[in-house]
Amino acid sequence: MDTPADSFPNARMNWEQERVTLGRHYLRDLETMWGELLKLAAVVELSLSSSVRALLDRRADLAEQVTGDETSINGWEVRIEQQCLKVLALHQPVASDLRRVAAALKINSDLERMADLAVHIAKRARKLSKRKEIAIPQNLETLALESLAAVRDALDALARSDAALARRVIASDTQVDRLRGSILKQLKHAIVERPDQVNSYLRLINTARNIERIADHATNIAEAVVYLIEGDIIRHVADRRGAKKRDEDPTTRVVD
Repeated sequence: MDTPADSFPNARMNWEQERVTLGRHYLRDLETMWGELLKLAAVVELSLSSSVRALLDRRADLAEQVTGDETSINGWEVRIEQQCLKVLALHQPVASDLRRVAAALKINSDLERMADLAVHIAKRARKLSKRKEIAIPQNLETLALESLAAVRDALDALARSDAALARRVIASDTQVDRLRGSILKQLKHAIVERPDQVNSYLRLINTARNIERIADHATNIAEAVVYLIEGDIIRHVADRRGAKKRDEDPTTRVVD
């Protein structure tokens, strides 16, 4: 008859096997979560690019495509959040793994908001495509390209775990702010000159604001990358949003 001491090696072996199995499940869940986040990032980047192209090229078909993808992206964002919560609840990660899950939750939210902004731009692009007499300002195109570059670099920094690139994205946000300010002045002047086209110009003003917000979310993602890699929360170090909140003009906020 086996004594407790005799059965102890078998119990220890079973426990070790269980730990290996739990470890495999943990890695699988963590990798699945991260892989889905990177896939969503690629889809959102494409949606943003398509919305800007729809605006600049007056492509109503591209605008329709962007708005049609909204439901799918929203569902994807919810699934990733559920995967993050699953990892937290079942595996209780610590140290760098915990930072990865926390960063994934933050980035997932920013990606969903960027996709919403792409839809807003696409809807206005569809309406503006019918108004050929309203030119798209050159500096609005520059703002759009700068914002898309910030998104591309932020997502590259995320995929490559490149903190230096992420910090360059954060530093570039000031230039985007200046561009938006110059666009607002130009379009407000255009409203004074052509009040009969006020709705179209307000759509362009709101589009410029949407594009600038895209760059803000790219900066948020870059800040999350720095946190993921270095463990530093740098979100409010420069108080970069304070000036933006003060220069918001509530009189230009309405037209879709």
